[in-house]
Amino acid sequence: MTAPAAVGGQASPEPPGLPRRLACLVYEGVLLFGVVMIAGYLYSSLTQQRHALQGKLGLQVFLFVVLGIYFVWFWSHGGQTLAMKTWHLRVQRADGGALTQGRALLRYVLSWVWFVPALLAVHLSGARSAWISFVSLALGVLAYAGLAGLRRDRQFWHDVACDTRLVTWRPPTPAAESGP
Repeated sequence: MTAPAAVGGQASPEPPGLPRRLACLVYEGVLLFGVVMIAGYLYSSLTQQRHALQGKLGLQVFLFVVLGIYFVWFWSHGGQTLAMKTWHLRVQRADGGALTQGRALLRYVLSWVWFVPALLAVHLSGARSAWISFVSLALGVLAYAGLAGLRRDRQFWHDVACDTRLVTWRPPTPAAESGP
């Protein structure tokens, strides 16, 4: 495997553990709350939306696109979102190189596999309880995350399909940056 294409820092050959990945996922959700709120306000202002359920499908598509732009940009420009930097994670090609925008877009679309089965099950069951929806979504995410344990390299299935890897990323130390 070749060295990562990013300047400074280094990737560990061992993939990060599942608890660290899930903690990063939760932190990413907290950070994205602000992005979704601003995007939702922008959408409602541009469309003159007067009721939350008016134009719901349009809002969902708009948010899907906004989140796609967020992830594709960060993954193709350094391989890390803010949450991934905090948790020292990086996404890269399997050969260690940086992601192109096309590969980052494919990874974004396929990463929805985390949520789609649980959301579909809630929708088809007709459950209206927020608690049931939350539990179903959490169980679906945990089941998908557990599938990574079936692979020797412990990569998620959407990373395997995209030929990408999630790695532990160590930023350069100040002593290493200063040089001789």
